[in-house]
Amino acid sequence: MDAKNRFETKTTFALSRLEWLAALVVSLVLAFQHYSEIRWWVFVLLFAVIDVIGYIPGAIAYRRSPDKNIPRGYYVAYNTMHSLVTAGALAGAWALFVRPEWALLALPIHLMGDRAIFGNSLKPFGVAFEPETDPAYREFEQKYGKETARVPMEGTNAVGA
Repeated sequence: MDAKNRFETKTTFALSRLEWLAALVVSLVLAFQHYSEIRWWVFVLLFAVIDVIGYIPGAIAYRRSPDKNIPRGYYVAYNTMHSLVTAGALAGAWALFVRPEWALLALPIHLMGDRAIFGNSLKPFGVAFEPETDPAYREFEQKYGKETARVPMEGTNAVGA
């Protein structure tokens, strides 16, 4: 994937998930190492708030919608609550106004778990709120799988090609 071709193959997506899994493992190891220092009600609250605000309302609306089209606000709520930027801002504000604490690990554990285990990231407006393969992507994937690897033309610079 690059700035001009914003798609992923199964392999590059698996590699991204592997990176997210590494971050999840680091977060889980820290949580286990500091198990007795975690205020568990805070951990559960921080873990749950992401989906209580960002996922559950959209999931309900999606299931209730006869045509599965839901307002963009549900996508915005999902993307806001499932953003690493939002999690960082929430953790920073919590540390500043409440206190720094190990319960904040709930945020990366939730987000990295979503990405590594379920393969969920941010949701574009043009796809279904719940995961299903878009017909245009299915067509692209079938065509992409049939293509041969790009090989630089003879006499060209492979790096600049």
